[in-house]
Amino acid sequence: MLLRLSTKLMISVVAISLLVATTGIQQAVAATGEVAPPKAILVTGASSGLGRLIAESLAADGYRVYAGARKQADLDALNAISNIDAVRLDVTNQAEIDAAVEWVKTQGSLHAIINNAGVGMMGPLIELEEKDMNFVLGVNVLGPFRITKAFAPLLIESKGRVVNIGSISGFQTVAFYGAYSMTKHAVEAYTDALAEELAKFDIKVSIIEPGGFRSNIGKNIHKRLQEENMHFNNSLYKEELQGNWALSGGDLSTFHDPADVVAKVEHALFADNPEPRYMVVSNTDLAEGTMRAIIREMLELNHNHPFSYDRDGLIKMLDEELAKKK
Repeated sequence: MLLRLSTKLMISVVAISLLVATTGIQQAVAATGEVAPPKAILVTGASSGLGRLIAESLAADGYRVYAGARKQADLDALNAISNIDAVRLDVTNQAEIDAAVEWVKTQGSLHAIINNAGVGMMGPLIELEEKDMNFVLGVNVLGPFRITKAFAPLLIESKGRVVNIGSISGFQTVAFYGAYSMTKHAVEAYTDALAEELAKFDIKVSIIEPGGFRSNIGKNIHKRLQEENMHFNNSLYKEELQGNWALSGGDLSTFHDPADVVAKVEHALFADNPEPRYMVVSNTDLAEGTMRAIIREMLELNHNHPFSYDRDGLIKMLDEELAKKK
């Protein structure tokens, strides 16, 4: 009888442990005996695409999600999802950012921000209008800068996290998509400097580098080109632009589902020791292309100057850096 009771008790304890472990919200019982509220996460650009998927996934796991969007229809749709509170938030509008901060303060602590809002741009760099360059810089670079600066006091208080959504395009680019790659390359430097500065406050900063996944960015580029009447019919690159992906619609519907990207976002948010960078690509060609772009740049930097390293010197440095990852 005692053995049966002990077995039942053990099963009960295991069952309860599994229930707590699988809630996803990692609620802790406070010293008062009360259950701590779920961690709150702000996601910018949550109306569609990757941002919407991140918001829905976190909400399904029990976290409280503040989902940033600009249009009322998107705000209404987000508010209809359990555990999601929609926030009117245009990352280029300081007044909306300030209002969002004040509202979040009334809700309690903030565990993390995910700087996801982003836009694309296509066109020859010697032909793009400055307003178009400012458009993509304003969202992709100044957006994370504004949001992180505004919410920093809340993150310092919670010793929270910052997760920036970058792209493998920050390391490799192609003709006519330089404006977008410029912004993602800038986010690399921003993330590195921010991580060093916020370490003082025990805030961890990571960047996610997706490539080859389904999103709406191509369609949105196409839409803006149409709205701005940017057909490049008189371009110096008219022949090269024939059949260009963005001009042809920017369809990414057949690409891989970005569930793997969301998994890396969650690791960056909740792991005890998150990675500074997460490259998440859908095939080996994208991975190799990204790594080769980085190696090629390194070799160009190393070439033909008084302090160049030979092959043995480069391999030695590589081995030293690899050792740090063990």
